Amino acid sequence: MKIDPNSAADLSAQIASAIRDAIVDGDLIVNQRLPSEAELSEQFEVSRPTVREALKRLAAQSLIRTQRGATGGAFVNKLSFEEAYPQQITTSTLLLSMNAVSFETACEARYALERSCAPLSAKRRSADHLATMRAEIHRQSQPGLTDEAFCASDVAFHRALVDGAQNPVLSYQLAGAVEAMQPLMNMITFSARDRAKIIELHTQLADALDAHDAGGADAALAELESYTTNLAVSVMEKRSSKA
Repeated sequence: MKIDPNSAADLSAQIASAIRDAIVDGDLIVNQRLPSEAELSEQFEVSRPTVREALKRLAAQSLIRTQRGATGGAFVNKLSFEEAYPQQITTSTLLLSMNAVSFETACEARYALERSCAPLSAKRRSADHLATMRAEIHRQSQPGLTDEAFCASDVAFHRALVDGAQNPVLSYQLAGAVEAMQPLMNMITFSARDRAKIIELHTQLADALDAHDAGGADAALAELESYTTNLAVSVMEKRSSKA
């Protein structure tokens, strides 16, 4: 593991990157103890505080864990898909906001990904996934539910659909699509959408998954995509005319 002391990049970031690469390449394996701070400091020819900062970066990414005591130290962590969700969501959210991705582009990508997941969910969904979807439909129908709470329920409903495929790689990849793109769509359409229509489509989708009907699930998602896109166009046209 090496760093470039002449690089403009932060030294702690370089060290974290070097250790992360060693983990990815298999040079450091799960549960292996990393060299001590003093050893790393000598290896990289930096101060111990710089090493400590690098280890903090890796711990924040759940790539390492620390243990106290005589047998303690920093160890390579076994990163789970669930632990990686927040990073995926944060990265997706930043990409959408920084690159000014259009509503249409985000909507197209999100539903294309979700529709590819629906056949697997129709085949593999568990009773718990269906129960979550039904509970969110019930929540969405409650009088007085705030727009923010409705949006959160919307995300939870579609999260259950994705997780129903029972494929952790898909769930991880779609975390950004559902939990980063969905709020973007909600912000534009939440005040104008017909909640009854959303609940109707969600019910159709849950019923299709309950019946293991992949075609019905796809049709419900296609209709939901069309409704969402048309609603956004209408909202943005009204805003434009007012401006």
